[in-house]
Amino acid sequence: MSNFLTNQQIAALVEAIQAAEKHSTGEIRVHIDSTTENHNAETAFEVFKKLCMNNTADRNAVLFHVNFEQKYLTIIGDVGIHEKVYQSFWDHLHDYITSEFAKGNYFKALKSAILETGIELKKYFPVKGENPNQLSNEITFS
Repeated sequence: MSNFLTNQQIAALVEAIQAAEKHSTGEIRVHIDSTTENHNAETAFEVFKKLCMNNTADRNAVLFHVNFEQKYLTIIGDVGIHEKVYQSFWDHLHDYITSEFAKGNYFKALKSAILETGIELKKYFPVKGENPNQLSNEITFS
């Protein structure tokens, strides 16, 4: 688990992911890493692939890879969503999350970023018909 989030907050983040994905074909995952000491971005890409996030139908999965101990955050948006929102969206989210983390607002920052990502996913990848969940909404840990 995490020393920075309670079990109740982790469950609430899963609910936020479900809400964010409800009106979109997009997929959002959060991975909390407490083992990586270097090369966090490389590790984040490995996690992205390990979680099969590059295999969604519309290539619109988003990973929030967080290492609280190292004070490191990587946000990866697959090619489909990245082409729509551009780097400026990820930079905005990263700046917001890291500024909130600096204040100790870990839960607030992640929840807000998840919901904001859901708004963008809905804008560009709205549900048309069935909307099967392509990836688990569970928070993963290493």
